[in-house]
Parts: sequence; structure tokens; C-alpha cells
Amino acid sequence: MRILISNDDGVAAPGLAALHAALADYALCTVIAPDQDKSGASSSLTLDRPLHPSTLPNGYISLNGTPTDCVHLGLNGLLPHETDLVVSGINLGANLGDDVLYSGTVAAALEGRFLARPAFAFSLLSRLPDNLPTAAYFARKLVEAHEQLDLPPRTVLNVNIPNLPLEHIRGIQLTRLGHRARAAAPVKVVNPRGKEGYWISVAGDAEDGGPGTDFHAVMQGYVSVTPLQLDRTFADGFNSLQPWLEGLL
Repeated sequence: MRILISNDDGVAAPGLAALHAALADYALCTVIAPDQDKSGASSSLTLDRPLHPSTLPNGYISLNGTPTDCVHLGLNGLLPHETDLVVSGINLGANLGDDVLYSGTVAAALEGRFLARPAFAFSLLSRLPDNLPTAAYFARKLVEAHEQLDLPPRTVLNVNIPNLPLEHIRGIQLTRLGHRARAAAPVKVVNPRGKEGYWISVAGDAEDGGPGTDFHAVMQGYVSVTPLQLDRTFADGFNSLQPWLEGLL
């Protein structure tokens, strides 16, 4: 078993080290991660400059690119061997609901969609690493059991772990994505030379966060596992779109 590990917090992030340590004795793990924090990079590829991989003393490969760049290169020629599984994380911070649209952690896992096995994205609901051992424990448990899964190709399991000690976790729940309310307005700043700029503000609170959602599960102390697929086709919209299009002719 060969696993490619990446993240969006950067190659020096403690969550990456915790994930690698959790899986290192289970499979042959290769780490390719951005050389700096790339949170919010989504599935962007770097197309305006070359990418330069650099092997660090700990064996990790650092790349001057995005999480998607890291996995893309890893699966398409950078490594001398085939990869069986892509695992991303452990992100310090939640990736719930609409977060998956922007998350570099989830994007790295999505780039593993070409493989036969489902990919995993792991996130801890904290910016602090205190409960990383809890997240690492569940990462190992879920990845170790993945061969028993019967899922279609191009499936990603988005896993969010509450910021709790292991003994306080109530279990694991299968969930759907919830939805956030609209984000707060960008924060305007002016530099000493009078040039205006804007900081993207914090994400909105849960608007659809009831039972069955990933928001609800983690708030109740459960690990949330949400299956994702790349196909975003709104099939139910065909019924109204087809007559609308025909009426244009």
C-alpha cells in the first residue's frame, strides 16, 4: 500500500506530521505539501511559473505550489511509483458545509479522484494542535478500514473531528454537508500611503446545521464523515430548464 499525503497548512504544519506519524507503519507514505500555508486555495493549479520540488531532511517533499499542485505532480510523474490512496490533512480548522468549496485540504483529496480508492480529507475543529492525537487516531482507524468500503470512483470522504480529548468523543456519524449563512463583509484597511485594501472576513455561521448535517454531528461531540463527489450537475433542474431552452428557439 502506497499513500500520498498532502495538506494546505504547509509542509511544516503539525497536523501534517501527526497524520504521517499515524499512517507511517500502516503503508509506505510519501508527503508532498506546499512550502507555505495555502488555506483557501481550493482546487487551483499553478500555471504561470514552474514548480520546484525540494526534499527536506525529514524526507517530506516541499513544493512552491498549491495543495492540488502537490497531488497532481505526485500522481503524474514526480514519484517513481504508483500511488494507491490520497490522504489530506490534518487541517487545523473545520471544513464543514460550504467550506469544502474553498478548502485546500478537501481539494488535495479531490485531486486523488483518478485513483480506484476513495480519498480522505481530515480536519480538526481547532486552530490549536492540543487535540491532534484525537484526529490522528480517527485518521488511522478510517484509513485502515478503507479496503472494506464499496464506493464508486471519484469519492472523497470529508472527515471533521471535534476539538476534544479522545475519551470525550461520542462516536462517528455519517452526515451530509450543512450550509453556512453569508459571510461577514470584508474588512477595509488603508495602508500608510493611503492605498485601500480588504481582508476577507470570517465565514458565516451555520444556517443549515440541524440533525444529519456535519455541523450538528461535531457540535454533539461526534466525528463527522461526509461522502463527496466531484459531479455538481443539478439533475433536478433539467425539468424546468428543458422547456425554458426550447422556448428560446
